[in-house]
Amino acid sequence: MSRTVTDATPWYEDMSPGSGGLAPRSWYAASDAPRVSLNGDWAFRLSPDADAEDASFAQPGFDASAWRAVEVPGHWVLQGAGGAPAYTNVVYPFPVDPPRVPSENPTGDHLRTFTLPAGLPEGGESVLRFDGVESCARVWLNGQELGDFKGSRLPHEFAVGDLLRAGENVLALRVHAWSSGSYLEDQDQWWLPGIFRDVTLLHRPQGAPRDFFVHAGYDHRDGCGTLRVECDGAEGRVLLPELGIDAPAGEPVTLPVEPWTAETPRLYDAELVTPGERIPLRIGFRTVVVEDGVIKVNGRRLLFRGVNRHEFHPETGRAVDARTMRRDLVLMKQHNINAVRTSHYPPHPAFLDLCDELGLWVIDECDLETHGFVDLEWRNNPVDDERWTPALLDRAERMVERDKNHASVIIWSLGNECGSGRGLTAMAAWIRGRDPERLLHYEGDLSCEDVDLYSRMYPTHAEVELIGRRAEEPWADAELDARRRAMPFIMCEYAHAMGNGPGGLSEYQRLFERYERCQGGFVWEWIDHGFAHPEHVFAYGGDFGEELHDGNFVCDGLLFPDRTPSPGLVEYKKVIEPVRIGPGSSAGAFTVTNGYDFTGLGHLDFVWSHEVEGVLVDSGALAVPELAPGASAEVVPDAAGDGLWTVRAVLAEDTVWAGRGHVVAWGQAEVGAPAAPAPATGARPVRGEGVIALGPGVFDAATGAPVRLGDVAVEGLRLDVWRAPTDNDNGAPWQPDERYGLRWRELGLHRMRHRLDAVEAAEDALTVRTRVAPAGWDLGLRTTYRWTAAGDRLGLTVSVVPEGDWRVPLPRLGIRFGLPAAFGGARWFGGGPGEAYPDTRAAAMLGLWERDVDALQTPYVRPQENGARADVRWAELTDGSGAGLRAEGGAPFWFTARRWTSEQLDAAEHLPDQVAGEHVWVNLDHAVQGIGSQSCGPGVLPEHRLDAAPAEFSFVFSALG
Repeated sequence: MSRTVTDATPWYEDMSPGSGGLAPRSWYAASDAPRVSLNGDWAFRLSPDADAEDASFAQPGFDASAWRAVEVPGHWVLQGAGGAPAYTNVVYPFPVDPPRVPSENPTGDHLRTFTLPAGLPEGGESVLRFDGVESCARVWLNGQELGDFKGSRLPHEFAVGDLLRAGENVLALRVHAWSSGSYLEDQDQWWLPGIFRDVTLLHRPQGAPRDFFVHAGYDHRDGCGTLRVECDGAEGRVLLPELGIDAPAGEPVTLPVEPWTAETPRLYDAELVTPGERIPLRIGFRTVVVEDGVIKVNGRRLLFRGVNRHEFHPETGRAVDARTMRRDLVLMKQHNINAVRTSHYPPHPAFLDLCDELGLWVIDECDLETHGFVDLEWRNNPVDDERWTPALLDRAERMVERDKNHASVIIWSLGNECGSGRGLTAMAAWIRGRDPERLLHYEGDLSCEDVDLYSRMYPTHAEVELIGRRAEEPWADAELDARRRAMPFIMCEYAHAMGNGPGGLSEYQRLFERYERCQGGFVWEWIDHGFAHPEHVFAYGGDFGEELHDGNFVCDGLLFPDRTPSPGLVEYKKVIEPVRIGPGSSAGAFTVTNGYDFTGLGHLDFVWSHEVEGVLVDSGALAVPELAPGASAEVVPDAAGDGLWTVRAVLAEDTVWAGRGHVVAWGQAEVGAPAAPAPATGARPVRGEGVIALGPGVFDAATGAPVRLGDVAVEGLRLDVWRAPTDNDNGAPWQPDERYGLRWRELGLHRMRHRLDAVEAAEDALTVRTRVAPAGWDLGLRTTYRWTAAGDRLGLTVSVVPEGDWRVPLPRLGIRFGLPAAFGGARWFGGGPGEAYPDTRAAAMLGLWERDVDALQTPYVRPQENGARADVRWAELTDGSGAGLRAEGGAPFWFTARRWTSEQLDAAEHLPDQVAGEHVWVNLDHAVQGIGSQSCGPGVLPEHRLDAAPAEFSFVFSALG
């Protein structure tokens, strides 16, 4: 490609995509043609600015002995070689003056010497391939400039056969942190310059193909597949022994096949054989269309249970190795995820090989985002400036040509958050012309003029329902409105998984299953981008001294940075499970529904268990008839009785992503009413010197507060309404819903005052009357504690009556108290094993659970409210000897225990800021506020909001040991 360079415009500020490179082509992992990896240690020198004239380092004989080494693939800012990571979500970290970039432009010069291996074939060509360099590179081999390129997450190749030497060869790259390409790569992630993907020298023998394109469609009506492989630049044959295919390239062959789907990723091993090269192929037969306003693959409607995935590793950034890629995909499969959107750029090409193998639908997204222009009202947006169109087309072409032979890729995406413009239309036209067999996506232009499906980010549940009914608000352009209304609908981003959350997943999933048009979505996002840090454990925006940054908004994933699943991922697995198991029409019966899109249930075993008070009574296999997708049946375990019944669907055989017995889905039902706690009434309060004794409890006579229960000291028991606001409580400034975390703090709910009005010792109860209220406001909660006792049991009934005009919900409503730090063992009967909140409780399995208090904490990268257990009937805190305290609820309650107060948790910015104190602080809550997704999505649904209203709740306490 040509480029224009003037004295005033250095190459890295030129709008063109680069010069000197070869046309893009398919990527494949191996063939019989030799290849040499140039990964490893490279000599490296960092300069603070871009000196485009000094290329002396690229000349043979240059002495780089004083340079340091960096590892390739890698980012120099993560290897102690100078500079630091920087995180922004939307804003550019440099002045917006396209295509110009700052003079302060960190520049990394890289040198690699290599010797050609002996025995390389003579003749043919050699190609130098770079799979990913941020943000641009200028390349020399043996002192000869090859060219330059932009497009950080796309491949670039150069012909180098005439320049290679039999002895030592010197490869040199100059990499700039900023370039004109940076304006196209504002993708809500860390800015990380460097050579972060593979560098490879490829031998291209005479008679090898320049490129090839595998077309493998499937006709669901007759079960036949049609294979045609285009071979460019050489004569070739296609061999597929399993199907008996030996056909010339370019000729279609039709015959019965097993289709490829994400549920059944059937791949056929084949070869493209040319005079110069044999290339292994893995072929999946499938056809994707929009029919009757619905996305269909192989004739059936598709439901995306997806995630957005940035490439990230907490130590190596976007340099992600094959083991980590596989680990990601195995975790996705184990958590019922069936689709990936490659936000917001094509991934390492090996990742798509794994998607083909393991079975995931892929939206492959172009390396394009210009979000930083939004605050400028999209002035000078490159996608609507024809001078940038060649660069946009180059990015589209490099994506499609590289990834076109993957069965998993069913949708091309033009990019992300670029507004709208003529450049996007040109990209869409080119992609349609090159590959009409896939669908086209772009969310940013709501007119949907250039795409095949209607896509949105973070719509509310109510809006999704309107869209499902094709009753959304009309556009002014009747023709475009009719086109959009006829389209299938997906949410390319929803359920923002930042911190504690996301909430509301179950309600979204019910809409997807109710409305044919609503074909699921992609949770934002897969992993927290927190860097391993010696002081903070994990660092986020601002921790590296960035001038502009967006804080912990970069930590918004379903995995923690070390790839430990978060409660959000566990919840998502339950919500999207492909088999629905719920109570049947009669006691002890279950309804099983096949929620797969394509397969039956033959790959699953069903097992039941029967427990009473957490003790296993019996278990066995459950016979479930063969069910087609969407079909249901009622089944009954071959046993009966009151108690808790659980049915699990587990893998019947080992798979490449999980072993036999892996739980895919589960459901529970209770038969009979749970046992209520025995009443604790009848004992009389007895006054002593400064104290009041009531049954096993001892109270301060002046305040009415309990100080001991049996031998267990109790500290500061009182009504509690505060929680350390979650990221979703705090919300995002652009969200229309009220940001309750900010309102709570404005009201002073984190510093409530407790006024004592009366301590009354009657015949059968100790009653303490208080008012709990924030300073500066005329709001309050009139609160009465009524203590009773019988034998060794102490009862508490709390009555709360709001006073004033409460216009915001409460964070929580319950009691809090402290126990000595030794009481660090927790045991409870209720939801578990992990945390849950009103709108994140689908995965809370009822049962008997035991954990250390420390293990009850969820280590969100930015500390916040966490660790509540739902639907708790009773809970115990014990020391190592078995002594402790037991609390039973008059109704199921929420249980939290931690070694710091909510106020201390609220003050923490990183995990090490949470310091254990002398107490275990326990919350027993009558109700808690939901979580929502307002860090970038809708707030808490009304049914999960804890509005201030009169309430009464009770507990019975007893000492243990």
